Amino acid sequence: MKHIIVLGDGMADEPCDALGGKTPLEAADTPALDELARRGRTGLLHTVPSGFHPGSEIAHLSLLGYNLPEVFEGRGTLEAASMGIDIAPDEMAMRCNLICIAPDGTIKNHSAGHISNEEAAELIGFLNDKLGDGRATFFPGVSYRHLLKVKNADKRIDCTPPHDVPGTPAKDVMPRPLVEEARETSDYISCLIRESQKLLANHPVNLKRMAEGKDPANSIWPWSPGYKPAMKTMAELFGIGKGYVISAVDLIRGLGVYAGLEPIIVEGATGLYDTNYEGKLKAALDALRGDADFVFLHIEASDEAGHEGDALLKKRTVEDLDHRVVGQLLEALKDFDEEVAVALLPDHPTPCRIRTHTSSPVPFVIWRSDVEPDGVTVYTEKSVAKGGYGLLKDDEFIKEFLR
Repeated sequence: MKHIIVLGDGMADEPCDALGGKTPLEAADTPALDELARRGRTGLLHTVPSGFHPGSEIAHLSLLGYNLPEVFEGRGTLEAASMGIDIAPDEMAMRCNLICIAPDGTIKNHSAGHISNEEAAELIGFLNDKLGDGRATFFPGVSYRHLLKVKNADKRIDCTPPHDVPGTPAKDVMPRPLVEEARETSDYISCLIRESQKLLANHPVNLKRMAEGKDPANSIWPWSPGYKPAMKTMAELFGIGKGYVISAVDLIRGLGVYAGLEPIIVEGATGLYDTNYEGKLKAALDALRGDADFVFLHIEASDEAGHEGDALLKKRTVEDLDHRVVGQLLEALKDFDEEVAVALLPDHPTPCRIRTHTSSPVPFVIWRSDVEPDGVTVYTEKSVAKGGYGLLKDDEFIKEFLR
């Protein structure tokens, strides 16, 4: 039996005023998601262990069955793996966003208005030339998501994810040490932030963006520090064969690398509502028709819509996932010679009301020939609470799916 997980990042939500008090999942037209719920067995999954921040890195590691206290070393290290960047023993890696700070000093958004890859690469290269002092090195990633490596640094610093605090004065959420020994590192990262703001203020890329009515990328925002992790692969943990990960997001590809999954790069995959849904599905089906025993298909669009607080856009991304991925997947699997087990879920909720992640349990469904349907007929946050699996946690979901 082969296996595919379809993950709609941040897809779960709360009731939205713009949707008449419904969640995007409840308001959207989702015949394929509902069919999967009718065929399979459903439940809720607690993906954020107590004491951990509800980030995608935490939720993904958790739902894939990893013990967080043993393996988690920050988001930057995972993204470095996707980018093919090694983390030396004396180095700390951090996710480094390009963000937009409003004239009043508040964080306007975490993405510099979803800056393009080309614009971002020019700015990151510029900052590396100006601030790369042998201790700090900047590496360009995708859109607003980049990497910072720092030598001889202490990871015991509190760095606020920028998507958690839109509208907050930047000065109020600057890095701070968690222990006195980390004060020098915290001060150094804060200095890099302040210097980046001076350098980026009048950069031609930003002047052009502002002239076009777009948000400037006028600050870096490093966060999620860590050292190189020691992780077993999913083959070692669960005995799966060849595995692949399909995502537009460096974080997810890097996590896949450490988990022993080979990344598949899909042209036109953006991580936004305009991503290449059909291309991602084709890559997944090609892998399943080939040597893949396990495919992790990650779709980011709903999460970004949640961060923008755009309930109508989030509803659209759910419908795109339904019509352009899950519906076509179920149709294609009818012609497969070998059975393919399917799981569908988000990693965490990203409610449009608060524009950031929460740690609430997420709805999931598993469809396999030996799984008895539980009578749930629609796929929503509320409906699956009555599902046959009840509430799962830790590695219970992935063990059940792969058994």
